[in-house]
Amino acid sequence: MPRDHRPAKSVRVLLAEDQGMMRGALALLLGMEPDLEVVAQVGRGDEIVSTALTARPDVALLDIELPGMSGLDAAATLRDEVPDCRVLILTTFGRPGYLRRAMEAGAAGFLVKDGPVEDLAEAIRKALRGETVIDPALAAAALSAGPNPLTARERDALGASVDGATIADIATKLHLSESTVRNYLSSAIGKTGTRNRMEAVRAARQQGWL
Repeated sequence: MPRDHRPAKSVRVLLAEDQGMMRGALALLLGMEPDLEVVAQVGRGDEIVSTALTARPDVALLDIELPGMSGLDAAATLRDEVPDCRVLILTTFGRPGYLRRAMEAGAAGFLVKDGPVEDLAEAIRKALRGETVIDPALAAAALSAGPNPLTARERDALGASVDGATIADIATKLHLSESTVRNYLSSAIGKTGTRNRMEAVRAARQQGWL
């Protein structure tokens, strides 16, 4: 709908999605809603906060898997730096651990991408009204899965292992001793029930813990 036919106060939306075609399609479809206006689009996680500070959206739709910074980390930063902006996590990966992390980051909702755009538009409106919007199937899965057993440091150590980094590389990156890194990795391997750190990384990712 043309801008001059919109209500006097449209809901301002920021869209963060790394796939250009998906981002463009979502922006187009949401822009057809009479009370919604996509005021900013970004393809990287590390562009979210700076763009939000400039565009001042009412609601931010964030994918999780983004280059530069995950949508979950960006959500936590938005909560501190742009507190008036409500955050909805929109993702392909309906993993229970992601839902818990999204809620811990202050997100107002968590939705998977395969739903109709009308539901997404309504979720945006609900989020702006202060409601929490969560995919029902994902909520049930998160409750049955239980909490993330990994500590923040164990997650850091596993995350730094993703590219096959050595213990020395991880220690340098995290400003820890090599023995401390080994302890964190050993603990993470035990908690994930795996045989080595690469298996632990895969298992943690599948659960949404990493």
